[in-house]
Amino acid sequence: MSDDRVLVVGLGNPGPRYAATRHNAGFFVLDLLAERVGGKFKAHKGHADVIEARLAGHPVVLAKPKSFMNESGGPLVAVSRFYKVPAEQIVLVHDELDLPFGTLRLKRGGGEGGHNGVKSVSAALGSKEYVRVRFGIGRPPGRQEPADFVLREFSVGERKEVPFLVDRAADAVEAIVAKGVEAAQNEFNG
Repeated sequence: MSDDRVLVVGLGNPGPRYAATRHNAGFFVLDLLAERVGGKFKAHKGHADVIEARLAGHPVVLAKPKSFMNESGGPLVAVSRFYKVPAEQIVLVHDELDLPFGTLRLKRGGGEGGHNGVKSVSAALGSKEYVRVRFGIGRPPGRQEPADFVLREFSVGERKEVPFLVDRAADAVEAIVAKGVEAAQNEFNG
């Protein structure tokens, strides 16, 4: 993105009850990035767990808010202010109902698509100019409510693919940090 520090934030819900749910796709990706940089998340006063590291040769802060999904904006803003990272240098990784399962899309700005975590981030930042790594989880089957669907674990069939998708999403984050958004979009939005 640039030589400035990049803040990479994964959205999810805290606690064991939600650990394996679709809504925690952002946390899955951040956990893999933490492994890749050899770091351990530490509590930050901004109500998030963070790692300061280098990713693809660039300084980054990896962060997982400790709030519930729909209140993610406050912790994200606290961490971004602490590290003096502007909205344009933030990469947000989140689950996306409006993309089929297994689809990955990268974009800067735009609407929130009804995603309460993303709405919270936009409202708290006062900007939509951050980069999003949208991890497709698909729509709920039949008449199932989206709110129930996102808080359920992936199906048995999906679970086999999730590690590969998380790996690809982590690669996309690295590409954004190393080459910038447009180059990463060309590589991963195909």
